[in-house]
Amino acid sequence: MTGTILQRLARHALGLAATLSGIVALCPAQAQAQQQQAPERHVSIHPYLEVQQVLTADFGGGETLTYTGVGGGIDASIATRRVQVTAHYDYQHQFSWKHGQKNGDVHTGLVAARLEVVPNVLSMDAGAIATRTHGDVLRPVPGLRTAGDRNLADVYSVYGGPTLSTHVGPLSVGASYHAGYVKVNDHSFQDAPAGTPRIDRYDSSTVQQADASIGMDTRNAPVGWTVGAGWVREDMNRLKSNYDGKYVRADVVVPISSTLAVTGGGGYEKIKSSQQDVLRDAAGLPIVTTDGNLVGDPTKPRLLTYDQSGFIWDVGVIWRPGPRTELQVRGGRRYGSTTVTGSFEHKFNKDYAFSAYVYDNVSSFGRLMIADLSGVPRSFRMSNAGQALTGIGGPGGGCVFGTEAGKGTCFADALQSVNNFNFRNRGVGVLLSGGRGVWNFGLGAGYNNRRYIAPPTADFLLHGATEQSFTVEGDVARRFTRTSGIDLDAYTAWYDSGLRGKSSSFSTGLTATYYRSFLTDRLQANVSAGVYTTSGQDFSSTFGTLLLGLRYGF
Repeated sequence: MTGTILQRLARHALGLAATLSGIVALCPAQAQAQQQQAPERHVSIHPYLEVQQVLTADFGGGETLTYTGVGGGIDASIATRRVQVTAHYDYQHQFSWKHGQKNGDVHTGLVAARLEVVPNVLSMDAGAIATRTHGDVLRPVPGLRTAGDRNLADVYSVYGGPTLSTHVGPLSVGASYHAGYVKVNDHSFQDAPAGTPRIDRYDSSTVQQADASIGMDTRNAPVGWTVGAGWVREDMNRLKSNYDGKYVRADVVVPISSTLAVTGGGGYEKIKSSQQDVLRDAAGLPIVTTDGNLVGDPTKPRLLTYDQSGFIWDVGVIWRPGPRTELQVRGGRRYGSTTVTGSFEHKFNKDYAFSAYVYDNVSSFGRLMIADLSGVPRSFRMSNAGQALTGIGGPGGGCVFGTEAGKGTCFADALQSVNNFNFRNRGVGVLLSGGRGVWNFGLGAGYNNRRYIAPPTADFLLHGATEQSFTVEGDVARRFTRTSGIDLDAYTAWYDSGLRGKSSSFSTGLTATYYRSFLTDRLQANVSAGVYTTSGQDFSSTFGTLLLGLRYGF
């Protein structure tokens, strides 16, 4: 009987791996045709099967749990003259050793892809992610690779679309269209205790974004200029909420010297969002489902949640003191108030680079997930520690670092909390990464401030609430030999919901993984150990985890 189950799981894992292999290949016929004409062609697709034995202990006197994970996945990278794909996917079915503890499935994965349909003119970009975060924002999830935590929420997202970039004489012409889908399964806050805040939660949404521009740079004119327009649309499943934003604007760049230029622009923007009113009983009280969600009433007029239109403008400077450094700072008026944005990039050398950015926009959980996913480098790396225990997008925010120094993105701003509302989104983030020889490292940090936009009624707890979070995540990897090495992954995160009577929460963790391959590199052994601490208003816990894994690659 056990053998039959294992065979079924193996077929399931290999089937998923084969499916993903087809996805990441994008255009296998095209890639094959380029093999003779592209000496730099690189294709690496490695499906695998894996068995894990995991022990988790609550150092606060709680339970010690043991489970066995059986599954598999795929690691893939493809680089040709026209196709670039990096992908990691892992599936585990977990058998709990405790009577009454449910078995479960865990999916983690990330894909970033680009196809040059017409080189340097028309490209197709796509990406996908499967990750996990916390359902109740006041109780961070410990960094455990388990499906048993009641507060886990599974997050899935995919996006794709074309980008056009070309020239008509001296004019630069650009256009793009991307569509995305985001789905969350929070398991209805399994066995949530009494008093858990019933914030209207997220289910799914579709996001569309289109942009077009035409302009001329300072190489072809004394003053650079651009005229552009854009459109963003999100349709949420919960309460049939929608968001629609449009803008048109013109910008100029005026060189002051060979390293400094001033820039400015203005235009018109119109943003509107609305949602269904809630269904009420005879006493006028909202009807709530068994899992705590409000129910929409399509017979009532829709509730207007955000309506902003008018003139937008900003001015700033662009400073490029050398080919390795660039600073941009802009300030102006948008969303009915003052805005400040900026970015800074500096390459210390070919091995190490630093970047920082300041942002200010109106967003949502779904739109942030798509934006972060589209920012994942086409060639990225992940530590074995993050894959083994915390998974992509773990409690520290899930930073993904590119193989090129200074490139990467962090999902902390999106995964800060998961709910069904728009918000004014402000913050700052930094990335420092690189590597030389046998060493690689990455460090990401960010502060995020959300002021929620919801109908001003007592039915919506988050109306006017201001959330804040600060996260830091880093990893260091060292290869000992061609077939062995060690990875260290650490994170710390602070979160404040802004809800009256609720204090902030704090979580931190450290994971170490040693790996070694043998038997012609097809068999790899992994040993991982981690310690994770979470604390909040009415709870405090410290967990330790030990993982022993054996992977067979094909």
